[in-house]
Amino acid sequence: MITVEIPGFRTFTFHHLVLDVNGTLAKDGFLIQGTVPLLRELRSRLDIHLVTADTHGRQEAVNRILSMEAVKISAENQVQAKLDYINRLNADTVVAVGNGFNDAAMLEHAGLGICVIGPEGAAAESMLKAKIVTPDIQTALELLLVPKRLMATLRR
Repeated sequence: MITVEIPGFRTFTFHHLVLDVNGTLAKDGFLIQGTVPLLRELRSRLDIHLVTADTHGRQEAVNRILSMEAVKISAENQVQAKLDYINRLNADTVVAVGNGFNDAAMLEHAGLGICVIGPEGAAAESMLKAKIVTPDIQTALELLLVPKRLMATLRR
C-alpha cells in the first residue's frame, strides 16, 4: 500500500498498480529496459496487474520475465474492458498507467492515472484524461517509489 497526502488536493491510498503492456511497459512486445527492477521493488507495496490485448504475441515471454500473469483482453472494446477491470478493483485505490487511446477512460477513472509518453508516443486523449504525464515508464514507476514526487506534481 502507498499512502500520500497531496496538499490542497486529497489523500490517496493505493493498493493496485494496473499497467497497460504494449506501448507502456513494452515496445513491440519486448519489455522496456529498466522496468523489471522497478516493478520488483513496487511489488512489496502494490498488487501489480498487467492488462493487454497481446498485440505482438509476446505476452507469455513478458509473463515469464516478470513472474506474473497478464490479464488478456479482447482486441475489441478494450476501452470498456480496461475500465471494467479497474472498477472491479475499486478504481479509487488504483494507479493506472497507459499511453494509448484505449487507456484514456482507465486513466481518467483510476485514483491516479499516469500517461506515459513512451517509444510509441501517447494518445492526446490519454494525456488529457490522466492526472500526470511522464516522459517514460521508468519515471512513472519512480513516482510511486518516491511518493513525495507526486506531492510536488499534484499539490494545489
